[in-house]
Formats: sequence, structure tokens, C-alpha cells
Amino acid sequence: MIRTICISLILLFNFVNSFSQIDKGISDCEGAINIFQSGTFSLQFPPKGGIVNDFSEYPSLSSISEKNSIWCTFIAPSNGIISLTAWIKKGGLKLIVFQQQKKDICDEIHKGAAEIKRLLIAKDTNVVGLSKEPLSNHLYSLNLKQGQKISFVLISNQKSKEILKLNFSFESSFPLHSIGFGNVKTVDLREDEFSPSCYINIKDATTGLPVVSDVIISKCDELEGVYSGSDFYFQVSENCNISIKCDAKGYFFVDKENVLFANSDSEISILLDPIKVGKSFTIEQIEFKPGTSEFYKNSEPRLRRLRDFMALNSDINIEIQGHVFSLEENNLSGQKLSEARAQRVYNYLILNGISKNRMKIKGFGNTKPIFPNPKVSYEEQMNRRVEIKIL
Repeated sequence: MIRTICISLILLFNFVNSFSQIDKGISDCEGAINIFQSGTFSLQFPPKGGIVNDFSEYPSLSSISEKNSIWCTFIAPSNGIISLTAWIKKGGLKLIVFQQQKKDICDEIHKGAAEIKRLLIAKDTNVVGLSKEPLSNHLYSLNLKQGQKISFVLISNQKSKEILKLNFSFESSFPLHSIGFGNVKTVDLREDEFSPSCYINIKDATTGLPVVSDVIISKCDELEGVYSGSDFYFQVSENCNISIKCDAKGYFFVDKENVLFANSDSEISILLDPIKVGKSFTIEQIEFKPGTSEFYKNSEPRLRRLRDFMALNSDINIEIQGHVFSLEENNLSGQKLSEARAQRVYNYLILNGISKNRMKIKGFGNTKPIFPNPKVSYEEQMNRRVEIKIL
């Protein structure tokens, strides 16, 4: 009996610890949902509160509990104005907006260095927001310059895990260095159009037509920033590894990394798949240790991307499909392992506020390998994967 209890506790510890090592949830600043564009979103308060006291260095916030909270972040793609309205059906709702001063907004918040730009903590309102014409439960809209980042937290005083509705709007003052024509929007940051340049184009994977998208570029200092467009031209004076995150309304997100060489012409084409019922998407870099349903640490960014996609596309339901790698015929252990991998992603999303009613799981064992006869470890890992099917 004692041995059984010990085994159960070890399994429970491993289950909880596997998630704590992967990511902080949306009730912590470091686990915030990334908002890329204007829209109306349905967000669910997670079953557990945050594990970090983000307000510890702000005496004015000492009386506010983060237990039922949702953090969001936004980076301005150009100069513009942020407005928002958030509401829940019952109970009180609070809004706190922080603005980044230098580089890492969560670190700045934890040190008390980030500026509190807006604070609305009335106890008797279930609607809060920012507006050009402030009401009793709205403060003034927030002006941002291109590249400025904010984090804002919405806090409910209810114990129940309610659905929060968020209408978020960013009104651009003027898109810098952009030319729009039809579905094409060109962002040209070259000083000389005849110089060697990096050309990035974003297209619909089905039609081949340009798609105007929100793009975040990182890991390459001189190109780092947030942009909106379909075609981009940059000059590169130093070698770098560029990381690109691409999001467009009605499409599944794409992340890509490339090596760029100084003073050389290069082209990066990104194909976006339209979201439609029955369509499946492979989530690369959600990787599992062989023979287990345990995530590798490098799975964290892609899990967060999937979480943000689900949080900001509340009308979409999915089936999480697990796959394993084996050279043998499909058997019971492989089938169970594929189901466990799908279940692990499902559990991660639930812990991060995604309703279980929007998700199903299915395991395929090793019946659908991408590479039937893998020759390198990458091909084996691609068979050991998770896919998302739109329902």
C-alpha cells in the first residue's frame, strides 16, 4: 500500500514538474499571451493562478491578488494608439498596464522599473478598458511609438474560471516606409534599392498570392522589430541568424529561421496555410524524448505559440493528434504512447486557460510516418510529432 502511494506521488510530481519546467502560465507576466493584431478575443482564466508575485516591487499594488489573472503583451508595429475593452459576465474586473523601459518588460516589472501607464481597479465594475473618450470604467487610450512594448493584466475577483471577452484595437498613425497596393504591402528599409538586400515575401500556400501579415524579427540586431506587410526589403551589413514569426488573420502561424550573410542578396519565402475545417498542421519543434511523452525544453516556444493561437482564435476547435517513431509494426505500446503525447499537449493547453470543450485528442501510433524509412535523427524526430487538425 505504501509503495503504491509513493509511486502515485512520484508520478504526480513528474506530471506537475514537466509543465513547470516548460513554461509559466498566462497568470504570470513571463507566460503572457502575445497579441499580434486587432480583434475580439475570448480568453479563459486558467485553473491555477500564477507562480510568481509579479507585483512584489510595487507597494501601490500590494493589496491586489493575481490569483485570477490573464497577462497579455503587445509590441507596436508603428506609431499608433491602443484602445481596448474587456468584460466578464459577473464580478469585478481590474486592469493594469505596464510599459517597457528598455529590453525585458517582465524583468523590469519584477524589479519595479516598468512604468504603470494605466491603472483601473474599481471593485464594482465588470467592464474595464482604454478609450479615446473615457467613460466611468475606461481610461484614456495609450499612445505608442514603433517598437514600444506593453504588458497588461486583467484580474477577476471571482473564483470561478470565467470567460473574459477582450476587444483590442491598434490604430496606426502611419505605417513607416510602407507602400500598399491591393493585397500587397511593401516595407522597404533599404537606403539604396540597388544594394544587396534580404527580400522576405509572404504568400498564401494555396493561391500563391501575397498575404499582409504581422511579422516579428529577432536574433538579428539591425533588423529586429515588428512589421506589417507582405513584401520586405532589408539591407544586412553583418552575418546573423534571423528568426521570423509570422501571423495573419485566417492563417496558421509560421515561424522560420535563416542564416543571412552580410552584403549579399537573399530571399526568404514564407507560405501561410489558410485555416479551414479538416486541415491539419504539423507543429514542428514540439519534440518528445524517445519512448516518452516528456517534452524537450526547446518545445517551450512552440507550445506557447500554439497556446496563443488557440487563445486568440476562440472560434476554432481542434483535434490534437499524436504520432510515434518505430520501425516495428504498430502495437499497443506505440498506440498508447501516441495518445499520451496528444494528452500532454491537451493538458498543457488546459493549464493555460484553453477550454477542454474546444479540443479532442487522438493517437495514431506509428501508422502515419512522414518518413517511412528515416535515415537521420531529424527524420526520426519528425515522425515523433504532434499535428493539429481543425474541426
